[in-house]
Amino acid sequence: MKVYGHPMSTCTRKVLTTLAEKGHEAEFVMVDIMKGEQKLPAAIARQPFGVVPALDDDGFVLYESRAIMRYLDEKLSGPKLSAPEPKDRAVMEQWISVEQSYMSPKAMVVVMNNMFGPMMGKTPDTDAVAKATESLNTTFDITETHLAHHDFLGGKAFSLADIDWMPYVQYLFGAKAGNLITERKHLGAWWQRVSTRPSWVKVSA
Repeated sequence: MKVYGHPMSTCTRKVLTTLAEKGHEAEFVMVDIMKGEQKLPAAIARQPFGVVPALDDDGFVLYESRAIMRYLDEKLSGPKLSAPEPKDRAVMEQWISVEQSYMSPKAMVVVMNNMFGPMMGKTPDTDAVAKATESLNTTFDITETHLAHHDFLGGKAFSLADIDWMPYVQYLFGAKAGNLITERKHLGAWWQRVSTRPSWVKVSA
């Protein structure tokens, strides 16, 4: 089994964290996105949209991190990262959807402007950051209400939903927007719980 990706990629980190939680490793093949290697023909053959990661499981090639995470959880031995009960599993899927629809697109506006942009000599678009932050405040207020009654996004147990959120939250701290997390009691406590897990410590090191 091979994972083609980049260690700074949020979506690659989701896949690597899932593997670590399951107690498995895959051969990691670096795709240097800083040099545009994800757009080369060999990479496009694995991931036709020209991004990372992609998984090659003995000839079975799969792309899109959320699909890869679900596949690994189903296939590999180790702790289950999806609840067996339909209602709990539906809640997990709900929060994965919240990430994809409402959280990560706005979080990455903040991250690209306040963290990665300056690294490349770009001036942040403060208006875009302000609008994204306003949207994130709404999303995180809703999340705070949910976490007031649950330890994890999926409910009672750590799940793929938590893994799905973690890379973006970490990068908000790098973008000097960690207050969006820490100023909310239950969201901050959730981050403390999940970010100290051995799998995440290993992947984010």
